[in-house]
Order: sequence, then structure tokens, then C-alpha cells
Amino acid sequence: MPWRRMGLAAVRGIGLSGQMHGATLLDARDEVLRPCILWNDTRAHEEAAELDGDPMFRRVTGNIVFPGFTAPKLLWVERHEPALRAKVAKVLLPKDYLRLWLTGDHVAEMSDAAGTAWLDTGARDWSDDLLAATGLSRAEMPRLVEGSAVSGHLRDALAARWGLPGAVVVAGGGGDNAASGVGVGVVRAGEAFVSLGTSGVLFAANDGYQPDPATAVHTFCHALPGTWHQMGVILAATDALNWYARLVGADAATLTGELGALQAPGKTCFLPYLGGERTPLNSASVRGGFAGLEHATDRKAATRAVLEGVTFAIRDCRDALAATGTRIDHLLAVGGGSKSDYWLAAIATALDVPVSVPVAGDFGGAFGAARLALMAATGAGAEVATLPKISRVVMPDPALTAAFDTGHARFRAAQTALKDL
Repeated sequence: MPWRRMGLAAVRGIGLSGQMHGATLLDARDEVLRPCILWNDTRAHEEAAELDGDPMFRRVTGNIVFPGFTAPKLLWVERHEPALRAKVAKVLLPKDYLRLWLTGDHVAEMSDAAGTAWLDTGARDWSDDLLAATGLSRAEMPRLVEGSAVSGHLRDALAARWGLPGAVVVAGGGGDNAASGVGVGVVRAGEAFVSLGTSGVLFAANDGYQPDPATAVHTFCHALPGTWHQMGVILAATDALNWYARLVGADAATLTGELGALQAPGKTCFLPYLGGERTPLNSASVRGGFAGLEHATDRKAATRAVLEGVTFAIRDCRDALAATGTRIDHLLAVGGGSKSDYWLAAIATALDVPVSVPVAGDFGGAFGAARLALMAATGAGAEVATLPKISRVVMPDPALTAAFDTGHARFRAAQTALKDL
């Protein structure tokens, strides 16, 4: 068997990571009842607003009930697919359905469960009151483990099929961003990473639980015991740059490569709300736009405005995290957008924090899941989650700090005007 030659016979543990919030609905025989309702599906916006109107949800979960969370989706199914809802025996998150196939057990872990709106995030346990508010009980929920703990063992039939040894453990794992945090070593207070992917994430680790739902910051359990994390999330990061690149008929790398050294923000301002926004606006309906266009706005100026707009949206996330008491001492940059030196210099200057760029390699969710598997298989702890080797550090430009402060103030003014449209 070719897999044996690849070293699978030495496997001792398997880690899991995956997209969060999805509602995977099973009947009493563990058969899937309908296609999973994914994280970016906002059909349950009315149900989310209804649940969020009950103060208990924010108080217990530490979060706004966003339309993409799992709980409002169950209410939507109850109202629009009642016959199907009556058959629901278990509700699993997407990666935990894979775990069911691997182990035969219904299990979830804390970081993913925190994005359902059913978890008491401080106590790290399901809330009976929140479940009851959506017509559920613990009987429909998987049992909970920590991300670095053993959640079960690989089924014998699969071990034999893949040429794996017996008693391979399956770790609790983590939601995609929590697993990425473990992968890049962001597991201690003061450590953070900014992910410039299709969406943008500012992720900070915390030693304690310090929620502030009004900021639209996500406060979730981390994938390691006794730790939490906070995220500011923007829905369009490189997605905004790629949209602009299509608009002007050039590729993103060419556009950013034209810019040269970091400049002060110009009068042209870009708001990157192409499909709504999470932090800090919590709006599915807000849309983006350019403001301050003038005759002098050429292609380079508009490109800079797009990068600055995403940068200022990330600064909004930083400010929201700071309002809860979260500090950021070190910031790692990951994702496709981190290839742009101009963008990194803008972020470093706008946030006034050095931005470290890891050496080439994949330090994302898959690597974090592997580290969690190592912890589960060996009993190791957070010491496994080391920071990656750094290829370079982009420092803030003190000569442009005031200009970026002014640019951010202009961005916020345009944001306020846009929200009122």
C-alpha cells in the first residue's frame, strides 16, 4: 500500500480543524437530514436578531448572536422546514461530522462550540438555558472536550484500511482560526496575528475571559485549556483588492508592486464593505464605496486607498479589542496579502506595532491541528505551540503615524456617513 511508504504506519494522533458555525443536522441513525447551512449563510438574520434581543445570550456567550452562528439556523429550520426539524437528533459542526465518521462518537471542542451561541463561554460548557431557548437540550448536543484532549480513537476498520497502528487518538482539534492560532504559536496573552486572506482576521490570545459583545468582537474559547481568544473580523481583505483588480483590469500583484515606499494616505478613501461587515459594524446590509475621489486620483492612488481601507478596518478591529482590555505586543502577518510589503508597512504604521512575517511555510489551521494531535497523543501542552521563525519584521514609520491617524479619522467619518445611507 503506497500510504505505508509515506510513513502513515508511524501515526499516533489525528487533529481536526474546519469552518465554524455550520449546522450539520443528523437524525437518530446519524444520517444527514439536509445540506449543511454554512458560516456565511445569513438566511437566519431575523432569528439572530430575535435571539440577540434576549439579554441572556450576550451575557452567557459573551458575543452578539450573528446571523452566521448556529443557534439562529436551528430556529430558521424550525420555522421553514418543520417536518425536517422534528427529525433532528444531533446537531454537529462541520469538522465534528468528520470526527463522527473517524471515531463513531459525537464530540465537539470548546473553540468551535463557542461559535454556536449555545456555549457558556466563560464556564466552557453548554448552557441549558440557551439550548432551551431554541428548543434543544444536551441530548441533541455532542459532548465537549478541550482541543488538545483525546476525543476518541480511530475506528479499527479505518486503521486497517489506511495501514495505521491501533489506538490512534483523535484530538479535539479547533475551529479554523483557533487552530491557526495554535499553528502560528499565538496562544499567550499579548500575542496576535493578522490574517490577510479573502476575509481579514485580527486574532489575539488571552489568558482570561474578557468579553464585550457591544464591540462586535468575537470572544471565544481557544483550543487549549484555560485560554480564550478574541477576533475582530472583516469580510473583505484580499477580496477587496481582487475586486478592485478586476475593475481596473490588472492583477493584484502588479497593482501593489507599482506602489513603492509607504506614503501618507491621500484624500481618496475606500470602505471595504463589499458584502456587509462584522467588526465593529455588525451589519449584513452595509456596502462599500470610494469617497474623496478627485482628478488627481489615478490608479496608484486608488490602489493605495483600497489597501488603506482594509488597513483602517483592521485598525477598527484593534480598537474594538483594546476596548475589552486586550493588548497586542507582537503581531504576525499571514495569508496572501502578507506578500505585499506596502500593505504590511501600512498596517504596522496604522496600528503602531511591529509586524513579523514568518519564513515561507504553512502555519495555518492544518499545522495547528497537527500540533493539537501531538498534544493529545503525548500529553504535551502549550509548549508545543511555538512561534515560527521570522523572515523579517516590518516596523511602523513614525514619520507617517500622524498622517495615518488623520486618514483613519477620515475613514471613520466616511463610515458614519455610509451607514446612514
